[in-house]
Amino acid sequence: MTSQPAGNGPAPDPHTTAGKLADLERRRQAAVHAGSEQAVAKQHERGKLTARERIDLLVDPGSFTEFDELARHRATDFGIAATRPYGDGVVTGYGTVDGRPVCVFSQDFTVFGGSLGEVYGEKIVKIMDHALKTGCPVIGINDGGGARIQEGVVALGLFAEIFYRNVMASGVIPQISLIMGPCAGGAVYSPAITDFTLMVEGTSHMFITGPDVIKTVTGEDVSFEDLGGATAHGVKSGVAHYQAKDEQDCIDFARDLLSYLPSNNLDEAPRGRGGGADIEVPRPDGPGPGDDEPDETDAELDTLIPDSPNQPYDIHEVITHVLDDGEFLEIHAGFAPNIVVGFGRVEGASVGVVANQPMHLAGCLDIDASEKAARFVRTCDAFSIPILTFVDVPGFLPGVSQEWRGIIRRGAKLIYAYAEATVPKVTVITRKAYGGAYDVMGSKHLGGDVNLAWPTSQIAVMGAQGAVNILYRRELAAAADPDALRAERITEYEDTLANPYIAAERGYVDAVIRPAETRIAVTRALRTLRTKRQTLPPKKHGNIPL
Repeated sequence: MTSQPAGNGPAPDPHTTAGKLADLERRRQAAVHAGSEQAVAKQHERGKLTARERIDLLVDPGSFTEFDELARHRATDFGIAATRPYGDGVVTGYGTVDGRPVCVFSQDFTVFGGSLGEVYGEKIVKIMDHALKTGCPVIGINDGGGARIQEGVVALGLFAEIFYRNVMASGVIPQISLIMGPCAGGAVYSPAITDFTLMVEGTSHMFITGPDVIKTVTGEDVSFEDLGGATAHGVKSGVAHYQAKDEQDCIDFARDLLSYLPSNNLDEAPRGRGGGADIEVPRPDGPGPGDDEPDETDAELDTLIPDSPNQPYDIHEVITHVLDDGEFLEIHAGFAPNIVVGFGRVEGASVGVVANQPMHLAGCLDIDASEKAARFVRTCDAFSIPILTFVDVPGFLPGVSQEWRGIIRRGAKLIYAYAEATVPKVTVITRKAYGGAYDVMGSKHLGGDVNLAWPTSQIAVMGAQGAVNILYRRELAAAADPDALRAERITEYEDTLANPYIAAERGYVDAVIRPAETRIAVTRALRTLRTKRQTLPPKKHGNIPL
């Protein structure tokens, strides 16, 4: 066997084994350094990492195995045949996150601006197929210029192949999109179908048509950031589930998110980060962690609800008191803040939390809040994650704009999501639960398994003041002192109807509990529901009011 020459000696004969090994190494190096030094430097100047640097941050050290490292495009038009870099502008493969398998594709902006051609698209399709076959999450890191113009309709066809696999994988394996640069035109629809879309402030943008086209067609002047930046999609459109301050923060959030999700719809979510093998799993019928008397921290909830029904409080206080170690990974925090959704753990097991937020719009349900919560409930149900709901809702937000924009149709999505969900559903009413919004928020009537209420609950058709104004309109108009009479009737209404006890008498809530008992009651409820089995009537699929 011919030995490899040392130093700067002559290259080995390419027809020998040593020569073939040297040729393989040369090609590997060319693939790893497919982008020019100048292009990489520009990427770093923009505050962006390269495709491979991002993968290194995402997966466990040394765990990444690359697919199609030596793939190259086959196009010939418009002079593109003169440039055929290895990898074709996207890095694909598999690795582990916290020891659990994941599939990854990372678009490389330093090669053809990250634009998608036939081979590029085929690489993504292959890794998505691999993820589906092996039942592991797929993480897409997006940083590209859309379809490669030189390759024409072939590029469009591969986009559709990717979209098709996004749909087929939906509800089967978790799909997470990290937007770390431009994502425009047809490219936006793949992230839109995935379960979670994360964006980076200042460097990532998503839009169907860019500022130049908008200027030409409508005359509107808008910047990239205002049109499709992380804040625009995290606060206004709701496309982004998280606004990261930088790429490291975005990747860290993705890793945290994965720790709450199962690898696929047939697996259970890990118990604690990375599997949590050290966490004791209590038997459904026996005592376990958290099954004790309320402690001083629990007792803080007894004084949380203000005496005035119009005074807000932060629902996060309730959530963190119930979840393990007070840890709560909020999703969609900037969008529709009148409802809070996110992940936590109870006895080490993942739970999805949905909660009205009295600090914003008094916790009313509007179009955005309904759709945000409905999507989250369906995500939890798809991956068998129990749903814990905290209710303080005075109703649906009134207004002409809400009605004309479709609050009826879009609010119905939340009804549909809760009714369809077969995972364990535990609901705690902390204060207001008025009108149709009481029904919508995980009520017993929509399939709630364990429904609890605090003594501060007000479960009624509407608030006392509105009810009195309707019920006693004539009497109030004729009264010598209408204010005094109104106050008297309001007190009478609250004592009679605006409480949890009529609902408890009818079994609409299973128990009225002290706020301090919430953590223990929720823990016991989720423990007994671990063996829940429920199936829906046979059908191709329902017809959710999209």
